[in-house]
Amino acid sequence: MARKLSMLAPGWWDFTTLDDELLNNVAKLTVNDLMQLSRDGFRVVMYDTLEDFYLAEALEYITSWKQATADNPGGICGPIGPTEQLPLVARLVNELEIDLKNAHFWGMDEWFVNGKELPADHPISFEKADRDLCFSRIKDKLKMPEENLHFPKADLTGYLKSWESGVRCVVMQGGQGDTKHWAFNDPFRREGKYQDQPPTPEEFRKLTARVVDLHPITCMQNARTSAGGVVTGIPMQAITVGPVQTWKAEKVSIWQAGAHDNPFGQRLTPFMISKRITDSAVPMSLLADHPNVQFNYFRGGIGVCDTEMH
Repeated sequence: MARKLSMLAPGWWDFTTLDDELLNNVAKLTVNDLMQLSRDGFRVVMYDTLEDFYLAEALEYITSWKQATADNPGGICGPIGPTEQLPLVARLVNELEIDLKNAHFWGMDEWFVNGKELPADHPISFEKADRDLCFSRIKDKLKMPEENLHFPKADLTGYLKSWESGVRCVVMQGGQGDTKHWAFNDPFRREGKYQDQPPTPEEFRKLTARVVDLHPITCMQNARTSAGGVVTGIPMQAITVGPVQTWKAEKVSIWQAGAHDNPFGQRLTPFMISKRITDSAVPMSLLADHPNVQFNYFRGGIGVCDTEMH
C-alpha cells in the first residue's frame, strides 16, 4: 500500500510521509526528553551558550588533527553549515602551534552547475568558505599540505580514492537541514520503483559520494540561509559525501544551534535514531545504525513546537 503524499513536495519523499502518530508524539518532546534519548552508540549533548557550543565544535577539529601521525594520518570531514566554528579552528591551530603536516580534511559537499563543481572563487562555493574562514587563516609553517585537502569535484575519482587511502576519518561533522539530511543526502523523488515506497535503509546505505538532485525543501533552505531568499540563484544539484563514506568515519557528530532546522526537526531525528526507527524519507534516521553518533545542541536554540500566531 502506498504511503501518503508529502504535504510539502508531492513528487518527493520527506518526513511528512511518516505516520501522523509518530510526528505528533515527537512534537511533544521536551528538552529533558531529548536528553533521555541517549543510548549505547548514540549520545545527546547540550551546551548552554553559543560560545561553548562553537568552541566544542572547533575542538573536534583539533582533537582529530592532533591524533594524526606520519604512520597513522587522520582527519575530519566538515560541513558548511554551520560555519561559525571555522575561524575558531584556525585560531586554535595558530595559538597552540599545531603542525598539520599529517592531518587531513574532507569537504562534505559542493554545488554542481552545468556539469561541473562550482569554482572555488564563486561567492557561494563551499570550498571557498572552508578556505576563507579556516585554512587561509592558518600560519604558513603550520598549514596542511594541499594534497591533504579533499574537496568533492565533478570527477569524483580523487575524492573517492582519498577515502580508500588508509587515512582515518576520526570524525565526520554535520549540520541538519530541513529535509533531515546530513551533507546533501536528500530524500529521493517519488517516481519509478520508489513511487509507493522510498528506498529501503539498506539501499540508501549503499550510496557513495555522487551528484544528487536537491529536494525543493533544500533549495528553499539554502536560499534563506545563503541568498536572502532568492531561490532562483540556488543550484538544483550538488556533489555530496555518501553513506558509504559516512560509515568509514569513526564518529558522526551533528551540530544543531537552532539556525538551520526548526524545533520539530531537532526533535524528530534524535528520536528516530534513539528508537532505531530508520526510514530513508528521513535520511538522518539512518544514523541509527552507525556505532558512534553524537547530537550536539545549543539549549537556547531548541525552541518549542507550540502553535501560536506571531
